[in-house]
Amino acid sequence: MGHHFLVTTAIPEPGLQLLSDAGQVTVLPEPPDYATLSALCASGDYDVVLTQLRDAMDEPLLANARLKGISNYAVGYNNIDVDSATRHGILVGNTPGVLTDATADIAMLLILGTARRVVEADRVVREGKFLGWEPEFMLGRDVSGAVLGLAGFGRIARAVARRALGFGMDVLFSPRPPDDRPVSDEELGEFAGKVRQVPWGELVERSDFLSLHVPFNEQTRHLVHASVLQRMKPNAILINTARGPVVDESALVEALRNGVIAGAGLDVFEDEPQLAHGLAELPNTVLLPHVGSATVPVRAEMARLSALNAIAIAEGRQPLHPVNALVRV
Repeated sequence: MGHHFLVTTAIPEPGLQLLSDAGQVTVLPEPPDYATLSALCASGDYDVVLTQLRDAMDEPLLANARLKGISNYAVGYNNIDVDSATRHGILVGNTPGVLTDATADIAMLLILGTARRVVEADRVVREGKFLGWEPEFMLGRDVSGAVLGLAGFGRIARAVARRALGFGMDVLFSPRPPDDRPVSDEELGEFAGKVRQVPWGELVERSDFLSLHVPFNEQTRHLVHASVLQRMKPNAILINTARGPVVDESALVEALRNGVIAGAGLDVFEDEPQLAHGLAELPNTVLLPHVGSATVPVRAEMARLSALNAIAIAEGRQPLHPVNALVRV
């Protein structure tokens, strides 16, 4: 029972109970600032820290950290300098797979919500402006028959494709923009003959809905920038359930304000929880507070995997889901 776990933000059960059964657990009462987190990681009091996406685990912090590992309560790990962690012998684990369907549901919700102007319509009703059925009131867009472009074609994008095909959408994809590596029918599996690969530039130009499903890294930072937005159809809608910095949010605000594209549905933002100036005031947007994985079963499973990763690292084993598995403990 000598292991000590630092949890930066309380996680759901069964995560905390699993950790308590394996050792001592310290749960911080509020999310730590960088200086506090850095000091705690350098103290030598903890074997593993369970982090959130807001916790910046960068080179200066990791260089001074006295940790066996980091268990990130997320699939993405752009908050962690993994190369630095590897150099300093710190294992990193994440929680892949469990939130695929939940996030795909949110992407589909944003497609439908932006197409049919759900937020605008709800506000009209609540403000007493619904005066009865009218032939041209709150007209939206058809989803069936529309072209859905998927930037990336990993697990979540494939789950979105599955849903979109059920709605009769024409699904195109680019596997990992800006890389246009051909994907074979064997790799496509169930989607062979049902979806079509096109180059990133063509995807941008042909999509009625452009949905982002790429990891965030230096290659995808501002993947969607001003000139990309200019190449989109004027009636196109941008959907982002990936990571906020994949989009140049200030450029997006200008494009939405000036009619360069028709709308956007966002679950993530470039500088969360802050929004780019003017974004919140735009009526042609649906804005969600990063709830792609926010279902009770998914968050509980993320907690379980986070705890199991942390326990394995503390016990000198590889985590169940390693990010840098080459590190030797």
